[in-house]
Amino acid sequence: MKRDYQLEKRKYTIGGVVTLIVLVFIIRLFTLQIMSDDYKRNADSNALLQRVKYPPRGLIYDRQGRLLVFNQPAYDITVVMKEVEKFDTLELATSLGVSKDFLVKRFKDIRDRRLNPGYSRYTHQVLLTQLSSEDCAVFREKLFNFPGFYIQARTVRQYGYDCGAHILGDIAEVSKGEIEDDPYYKRGDFIGKLGVERSYETQLRGEKGVEILLRDAHGRIQGNYMNGSFDKAPVAGKNLKLSLDIELQALGERLLEGKIGSIVAIEPSTGEVLCLVSSPSYNPHLMAGRFRGENHLKLSKDPWKPLLNRAIMGTYPPGSTFKTSQALTFLQEGIINTETQYPCSHGFNFRGLHVGCHSHGSPLSVIPALATSCNAYFCWGLYYMIGARSKYGSVQNAMNTWRDYMVSMGFGYPLGIDLPGEMRGMIPNAAFYDKAYRGSWNGLTIISISIGQGEVTLTPLQIANLGATIANRGYYITPHVVKEIDGESLDKKYTDKHFTKVERSHYDEVVQGMRAAVLGGTCRGANLPDIEVCGKTGTAQNKGRDHSAFMGFAPMNNPKIAIAVYVENGGFGAVYGVPIGKLMMEQYLKGELSPQSQLQADEIQKRRINYGIQER
Repeated sequence: MKRDYQLEKRKYTIGGVVTLIVLVFIIRLFTLQIMSDDYKRNADSNALLQRVKYPPRGLIYDRQGRLLVFNQPAYDITVVMKEVEKFDTLELATSLGVSKDFLVKRFKDIRDRRLNPGYSRYTHQVLLTQLSSEDCAVFREKLFNFPGFYIQARTVRQYGYDCGAHILGDIAEVSKGEIEDDPYYKRGDFIGKLGVERSYETQLRGEKGVEILLRDAHGRIQGNYMNGSFDKAPVAGKNLKLSLDIELQALGERLLEGKIGSIVAIEPSTGEVLCLVSSPSYNPHLMAGRFRGENHLKLSKDPWKPLLNRAIMGTYPPGSTFKTSQALTFLQEGIINTETQYPCSHGFNFRGLHVGCHSHGSPLSVIPALATSCNAYFCWGLYYMIGARSKYGSVQNAMNTWRDYMVSMGFGYPLGIDLPGEMRGMIPNAAFYDKAYRGSWNGLTIISISIGQGEVTLTPLQIANLGATIANRGYYITPHVVKEIDGESLDKKYTDKHFTKVERSHYDEVVQGMRAAVLGGTCRGANLPDIEVCGKTGTAQNKGRDHSAFMGFAPMNNPKIAIAVYVENGGFGAVYGVPIGKLMMEQYLKGELSPQSQLQADEIQKRRINYGIQER
């Protein structure tokens, strides 16, 4: 009998296909049940209900132990879609104190897997957050009308003081991106958005717990699964002690009312930030609770830009405060010594270039030049440094040497404070000027950088850090606002010393110049009768009205505070910078203001600067 080879081949082909399909199913079943827990999770979700137990967020204190941020009971409304029965939407909205349209949109967003990737009909979904005890009590009375809806106990941040918003920051509901970045978070969770709340989120948030409940076939809760043996208790977040002195912070915010600017104070020996004021500011209470989003939107549209932390994000010409860094560089490089004198005829005048200066004696050496804030002296210093071809070989090498000194003093790059958003400022180098002037430039071309103008910009934090470095006679510790973390050490970068390229002896000389400025120079208004204050004014030229700046520290030989004050359009440094700096140092060092200083503070508080911005 003749064999049908074609039929036989078809038989093998069909058999092979069937075998392949069976293998695919076997592999898929193995993957689902053995290699992956998705199948188990979905099956468990039908019988078990996992209810998250949120930990209390860590508390925040100031350096004196005063409570700044704490927790207050609040409630979330959650919903398990599988358990929801037909209900009156308007009645639910009224019970929750929201509009019907809001509720409809919220349900739609919950079901949208693009917005809510972890959506499941069998698990709790957050419907509404941060209800107060009073609002929740209204809904609790009608809860029996809404099967599938639950009340979840949470906490909301509250504030002990009405200041310090830029440092403390706030919390808000996590975004989709934040959920994707960290599996710890689920829709409806809260995360630090600004300030310390952001920087120390992992320490403050704690660890979530879970309660596993058993359900019957109809979805009704039957009690704890295995008597709670698989439940996990939440772990509270760690408490923080800030280096901030809240009373000093409050005074700073008061003094800058009606002004745009910043005050930063640092403890030189530790790098701890004593106050960090940015004005205009806002009341931190506005960023807590259910109306945080609405208030944030209003603040973001405010033309005064109260959300901008000018202390670390504002970049300004440092003006004459920068002359201290120039004196140090010229002394270390041997461009000048303490006896070197330069003339000043109402300014720097050379080859048709004039940089103005106020009237004072001439010629001057470096210490009286600092005391009187002589522009000409530091212009001459930079001119001779950049032009010293026998020493550096070229203007490019001289310029980059100058730049290296500035970088060693903490300029040109973020200092690394433990707050988000710090800006770097600007310190130019040779490549910058080669590009700007096509390789044809000299000391006269860039002369304005010697007096803190031109391309040079610093943040108020960097100016304060310059004061701390001089106070320490040549080193600084990275500024930081957190002093202690419960059960955890600070990062090593907040304890290491950063030494500059300048020897201590030259810092002693600059300190003498800053002390002379307070005793009889441009900083006379900073003098305190029983405290040796050292200071340097700054009047930074602006297209409109000059900015008023001050940088100083005290006491001279055992420094406890270094400070920078910067007031936009404030005029000469002595108008706002010096008196504000004096009042802040007096408050911190003595614990209170004298009656006379209190009157001065009241007078400064009342003053308003016209910025051409609509009144708030």
